[in-house]
Amino acid sequence: MTIIIALLTLGGLTFLLAGMLAIANQKLYVYEDPRIDEVEDRLPKANCGACGYPGCRPFAEALVSGEAMPSKCTVSDDAGRQSIAQYLGVSVGDMNKQVARLACAGGTNVARQQAQYEGLASCRGAALVSGGGKGCSWGCLGFGDCEISCDFDAIRMDAYGLPVVDVDKCTACGDCVEVCPKELFSLQPLDQRLWVACKNEEAGQEILEECQVACYTCGKCAMDAPDGLITMTLNLPVIDYRQNHYTREPIQRCPTGAIGWLNDKGELEKGPEAKKIVRKSARPMGYS
Repeated sequence: MTIIIALLTLGGLTFLLAGMLAIANQKLYVYEDPRIDEVEDRLPKANCGACGYPGCRPFAEALVSGEAMPSKCTVSDDAGRQSIAQYLGVSVGDMNKQVARLACAGGTNVARQQAQYEGLASCRGAALVSGGGKGCSWGCLGFGDCEISCDFDAIRMDAYGLPVVDVDKCTACGDCVEVCPKELFSLQPLDQRLWVACKNEEAGQEILEECQVACYTCGKCAMDAPDGLITMTLNLPVIDYRQNHYTREPIQRCPTGAIGWLNDKGELEKGPEAKKIVRKSARPMGYS
């Protein structure tokens, strides 16, 4: 008899809980548009965050709800973005491609090491030890954390220990921006040509002993630029990209080429008065 009562009690509780779950399911059910799964399948599934969302699924939800446009996915190709736009019956949207830009040109042939770092071959690791041993405290340390962090093979280290960004492969995911301990990377529009490839904040030509291509605050770029386009802030030229900045005038008299013109390949073209760099080997360490 006791066993029968126990079974009836257990069965009653089972039916009661099942009923409560059924009611809860009806009350708490959240409708999910089936188009989200289809849109997600048409995305590259990189989950890189370049679109501004934490992954492809949240981006697919934003696309279906109309909060975002297919053009925000910089990893997908034109056909992929067009496929999503046609499926949802929306326009692709304007796409102003962004790429990672490096604010340093101080490779080993022009910048000096004042100390030899020995330890984990990592920019972040080296930066913890007196800034990494480079003469210029703001310069690239050259261990390639950015190259390692890039899932799209858009960054390679050149012969002088500087990262080179492949603008065709770059998706503006921002991983290099986050990983660089010197904060030398930033995401910029591809059609932005005028560029300051230096973050040195020291004034005076003494910095040239450490890096031959550093900005030493001569101010010629600001003087030659259209009114208000360039201002000197913290001993560095700052470009107001809200103005018409498609002019090479500011780079013409730069003596070091710290400010230059980015060509279609992302290479920095210098003005005619910039000193030519002929050294192919690394500069000697120290001050000898």
